[in-house]
Amino acid sequence: MTTSSSERGVSLGMPELPAPAYPDDVRARLEADAREVIARYPDSRSALLPLLHLVQSEEGHVTRTGMRFCADMLGLTTAEVTAVATFYTMYRRGPSGDYQVGVCTNTLCAVMGGDAIFETLQEHLGVGNGETTDDGKVTLEHIECNAACDYAPVVMVNWEFFDNQTPASAQRLVDDLRAGRPVQPTRGARLCTFKETARILAGFPDERPGAVEESGGAGPASLVGLRLAKGEAAPARVVHPRGGPAEEPREAVHEPSPAEHLSSHDAPLETSASDPAHPAGPTAEEEGE
Repeated sequence: MTTSSSERGVSLGMPELPAPAYPDDVRARLEADAREVIARYPDSRSALLPLLHLVQSEEGHVTRTGMRFCADMLGLTTAEVTAVATFYTMYRRGPSGDYQVGVCTNTLCAVMGGDAIFETLQEHLGVGNGETTDDGKVTLEHIECNAACDYAPVVMVNWEFFDNQTPASAQRLVDDLRAGRPVQPTRGARLCTFKETARILAGFPDERPGAVEESGGAGPASLVGLRLAKGEAAPARVVHPRGGPAEEPREAVHEPSPAEHLSSHDAPLETSASDPAHPAGPTAEEEGE
């Protein structure tokens, strides 16, 4: 990521150009919110991440003014704040859209169609990676794994999941966003704008009626292993990869207890130290003694 001359000056100890100030009413409102956030932490500098979300909720990205504000509130240098703001990808360094549309292109999502989705959206929206549509509604980017591989390929909008996407469904999704039609994620509350999302991430409640109840949790596919381990789910059916007939559920397999089957940490190991047929030779230190 490139940095401006003023940012490089901060890191090199050179004089920093003054950042524009927030209007008095905005500054007063942000200070009140910031004090509420800071009071949650035993060490004030621990509040830096939520404060960056707070200033991002004001302008849609982290500006020099926002970083200066965070530094003032926490008694930090702007270099310290800049180092954090430029490290984490959830902080935007320039203007972006109301909806951050991220397409996972890591290995599993890519082979399941993530690359095709990303290419389709680039062509459909007329933007490249990290660019925003002319109407300011959608910023498109490819993203790293967001731990939803069991629903690949995954698209995220303002950090909400849209599972098992296709190029066609992703295209409909961005069309709905640009047209202002309501969009419901696969899991989680209905979408809000990026600024609204940033305020929630700063630690303030989502005040939209019913939004908390809609939030939900992990999807069934993510929890099936836990349910099996607890004996709450039947063994999974085996489905033919080409869409053929599913096999009948397999009979439950007896899982040996720890007493019946030692783990690799407990069971005797056939190593050079324990295998007479392959004795270990002396170490270099032993030879030198």
